Amino acid sequence: MARERPLRILHCFRSPVGGIFRHVRDLVEEHSKAGHHVGILCDSSTGGEHEDSLFDDIRPYLSLGLTRVPIRRSVSPSDIATMWDTYKKIKSLRPDVLHGHGAKGGVLARLAGSALRVNRYRVARLYTAHGGSLHYSRSSFTGQFVLRMERLQEYFTDALVFICEYERDTYARKVGKPRTKTKLIYNGIGEREFEPIHTRSDAVHFIYVGMLRDLKGPDLFVDAFAKTERLLGRPLSALMIGDGPDRDRYREMMIERGLGKRIGMLPAMRIHEAFAMAQNLVVPSRAEAMPYIVLEGLGAGKTIIASRVGGIPEVLGKDSPALVEPGNSDDLARVMAEALSTPGWHARTMPSHEAVKAVFSSTVMARDVLQLYHELVGPAAEPAVFVTP
Repeated sequence: MARERPLRILHCFRSPVGGIFRHVRDLVEEHSKAGHHVGILCDSSTGGEHEDSLFDDIRPYLSLGLTRVPIRRSVSPSDIATMWDTYKKIKSLRPDVLHGHGAKGGVLARLAGSALRVNRYRVARLYTAHGGSLHYSRSSFTGQFVLRMERLQEYFTDALVFICEYERDTYARKVGKPRTKTKLIYNGIGEREFEPIHTRSDAVHFIYVGMLRDLKGPDLFVDAFAKTERLLGRPLSALMIGDGPDRDRYREMMIERGLGKRIGMLPAMRIHEAFAMAQNLVVPSRAEAMPYIVLEGLGAGKTIIASRVGGIPEVLGKDSPALVEPGNSDDLARVMAEALSTPGWHARTMPSHEAVKAVFSSTVMARDVLQLYHELVGPAAEPAVFVTP
């Protein structure tokens, strides 16, 4: 049997926040422990103290180091200079695998990998969208441009990795049937995250945890919270935990509605600390791929109330009473009220730990991703070297 050698794996993505960052951290740790050399290349202008502490957690596993360069969210002329600088940094790391995550990470990994191939350097180029560009509509000019660029980049892609059935089906519908290798590999969480997190004695009724931007629905959370109070006829309490560009606007919204004292706001924190503050976790997103917050919440034994978007129904069950219509605060309030007022609601609606663990395990995720890397690189390939033309 062919001998599998340690691989040199570099993950490229833009912003070190949210689900993409979580996904990459899990892969870094699992693959490093398996004996591979792993590195990260990401944006230098986003993230804060919380993200810095998360980088510190995985730094011992980054034998290829942490490389940070300025990467803008939108397309701009500065991308040319960024690409050249990124290419030189990637070349110096001599990767066997370039795995791009998210739209900008996908561009960087695939273009840099293709440039290396022009120089007769063997490198596998992979892309995972994590939602990203797939949230765009085909009916808009911007959407047409972004989705056509996705199609074009298939020529520079050795494999597309989809993190849920929804993402795979959306790609086929919006971009087209893939013309390169594909694989469905669900997001997963670690064994230690399948431990119940008990609520504190001063717990609130509901928490929102995530980025503070409209795509994630914090405004819907505020609106539904007020409607839930009216449905139940009593005051409630809640917390919004996270950071983002619209934080001040949501604060003003709460004050205008007289909710400033009943909905608190806290910055991003360790997830186990956040989960200790409430039993009921609300995920009111307008769009998602496969959000980690849902998996983490289930692993911690929390009650999840979530929008019927992305891969969430694949986790909670397509007919789950915990799912609400996206963008509909009335429907969200109805389910929030049911969760508080109906005895045994959690037991009847939430999937079991065993069912979640069987499919959404980080060990399984990392194993399947690594298997794909080896298929693309070749298990007995010699360490990669540059050949000067």
